Order: sequence, then C-alpha cells, then structure tokens
Amino acid sequence: METLFDDLNTKEESFKPLAEKMRPTTLEDFYGQDDIINKNSAISKMIETDNISSMIFWGPPGVGKTTLARIIAQKTSSVFKSLSAVTSGVKEIKEIMESAKINKMNGRRTILFVDEIHRFNKAQQDAFLPYVENGDIILIGATTENPSFEVNSALLSRTKVYVLHSLSDEDIIKILKRAIEKEYSYLKISDECLQIIASINNGDARSALNTLENVINTSGKIKITKKDLEQVLQSKTFLYDKNGEEHYNLISALHKSLRNSDPDAALYYLARMLEAGENPLYIARRLVRFASEDIGLANSNALVQAVSTYQAVTFLGMPECNVNLAQLVVYLSASPKSNALYKAYETVKIDALNTASLKVPLHLRNKVTKLDAELSYGKGYKYAHDFQNSITNMECLPKELKNKKYYIPTENGSEKNIKEILERINKIKTEL
Repeated sequence: METLFDDLNTKEESFKPLAEKMRPTTLEDFYGQDDIINKNSAISKMIETDNISSMIFWGPPGVGKTTLARIIAQKTSSVFKSLSAVTSGVKEIKEIMESAKINKMNGRRTILFVDEIHRFNKAQQDAFLPYVENGDIILIGATTENPSFEVNSALLSRTKVYVLHSLSDEDIIKILKRAIEKEYSYLKISDECLQIIASINNGDARSALNTLENVINTSGKIKITKKDLEQVLQSKTFLYDKNGEEHYNLISALHKSLRNSDPDAALYYLARMLEAGENPLYIARRLVRFASEDIGLANSNALVQAVSTYQAVTFLGMPECNVNLAQLVVYLSASPKSNALYKAYETVKIDALNTASLKVPLHLRNKVTKLDAELSYGKGYKYAHDFQNSITNMECLPKELKNKKYYIPTENGSEKNIKEILERINKIKTEL
C-alpha cells in the first residue's frame, strides 16, 4: 500500500540532479580510481577489516571524493556527517562533535567528511585535532589543493593522503551510459556525442552528467545528435574533439609556429585550442617539451619559464590561466632556437641501445669493497678538481665509443657561448 510518505520520497527523488541520482553506493560502481580502490588497496583493506583511519582525498572536482567517503561510511556502518568549509561555521562543528561523542559512547563510529578542508584556516583545522586523537571522529578531508601546503602539518601527520585523478574519457562515457540505462532508457545518443560530452568536461563526472541532463531536458528529443549538442551548448567550439584529427592538427600548428618564431600564429592556435575546451595542462606540458626540444641551451631560461607556466596553469585553471600560456607562447616564439639537444639525444639513444652490453670503464667505477680494489675499480681515475682549470684528458666513454661527439652546439643565442666554452675545454684536453 502506497503512503503519503512514499509519494513525497518519489517526488523528492525526481527533483534530484542527475549527478546526485547516479552517485555510486558501492566500490564496484566507482569508476576511475583503480589504484586506490582495488581489492588489494589500503582503503579496500580498511573497509574489509572495519578498521578505518583518518585520511585526506586530494584531487580535482568531480572525481568522487565525496562519494568515496560516503561509500566508506556505508560499508563500515558508520554515522556519516559532512561539513563544507565554505558554508559551515563554529556552531555546526560543535554540534557534530557533540553528537560524535554520543555515538562513540553508544558504540557507533562517526565519519566526518570535510569538503574543501583547505578553506579552513590553520586555527580552525587545529580544532579537529583532539577529536581525531581521542577517536571521537574519523576525519576524511577533501581538497583540490596540495595538502602539503594547505593542511595544517599537525593534522596532516595524523592522516593518510590519497591522490584522486581526473577521470579518463572512457570512464566518463561508462558513467554516462550507466545514467542513460538507468534514467533515460528510451534515449538514443551516439557514442560520438557521448565522446564529445566527455571531452568538454575535463575528467569531471559531475559536470559531464550535468551536461547530459541539460542536453536531454533542453532538446526534449528522444534522439540526440551532434547538432542538438551544438544548439544546446550554444557553441560549435564545444564540439572540438580532443582525441580527433583537429586536436593533433592544432597542436602541430602551434608547435611549428613557435619553431618558426611566429608569435601571432602561435597565439592564434593557442586560442583556438583553449576556446574549444582543450585541457590547458596538456598545452602546458607540450610547451615544456618544446622549451628543450626546439630552444634548449640557446636560451636555458625557456625551460624555467615553461615549468613556471605549468605551475601557474595548475594553480589557476581556465579561464584565468589563458594569459599565462599566452605569455609563454610569445616568450618561446621570440627565443633563439636550437635543436642540438634533441639531435644529441636521438643520436646517443641509438648507440645506447646498440651498445647496452658495454661495461663502464674500470676507472669510473666506485671502489666500495676489497674485491672492488682487487678488480682495479677506480684505478687510474683523475679527480678533476686536483688539476689546473679542473679539466683532465681522462676518457669517460667506453673505449668502443672513444671520441664520439653527440652534442654539437649551434651559433644561436647562449649556445654560441657554450660552443666556445666546449672548444676551449677540448683545446686544453688535447694539450695535456
């Protein structure tokens, strides 16, 4: 017999966002974090033995930090309480701590989940310490920031940090298909459309589910097409496929424009990618590579600039980091170019693979044991600092590769100075 309360519960469920309806309740339905939830992981063992300790989940939005905390509480029959550092105050914290004490006296464990724990100041974080130490609560904190910098060291020392990663497009698509099967079984939507939705949400499952729900509700159609996505999302740039040909065409064009010292073209292709929803960290990683592959020691500061920009992109994200990437793109465009390091490594790699059986010369080996000495380890080694100019004529390559040259500097930028230095060093060696 259906009651009034059943009807109210049904209506309440219907008002929930799709992302909330699809929140996993078991580890089997929890996608994308296999390294920390597999059957041999510490978290799985804690659940299995019912021996939960305090922990912090560090990862980007929408990867399951809250969900995992709920699953742990449910599987261990713990009382689950949650706080948000954005909205909660002292009153809410005190109330939860008092109820946790009562739960403890009644033989029940309380798991307190603190979302965005990094937003609590150090003093507020300190307030949790006695309750953690006394076992009144098991604290599970969630943060999008590096806990080493944002969480009080005293609290950090009493917790284990688990890193959650952005979900892959494949994981997002699995989640979307599961949602369609459960909530929209009538819906027809191609894998290509699901791939697009996954691509534009940068590993955030909650955002992807919200996008799917918005597309379905706005279009009102049984069959969703790419055109429907374009109309609902109001932009063709959202249809940029980060795994498709255009993705590779654009990053290739950016790289080659930089190599050709064309800042305007490089900025254009940068903007094409960013405004289409490309992950800015992907671009930043490629620029770090470019700094060594195409500039190298012609301007060694290029790598410093690139790594600094990667960090800035990590801190800020889009859209704020767009100007950081633009600054780096112009800097790399204007830098003197050299592929000497790239060519050196590609050449030496071949020799390294083809001569992997060659032994390190005896004079370069460390003499650690008596047997080493008997085998002449270190015999004939010349300590450079004992010689004029701190240079010796000692051969360091295996004899089979004697006098091989891999790094050949160019005349560009600072590499010209390096070339002159190496020429002076070689002249001194030949005169010894």
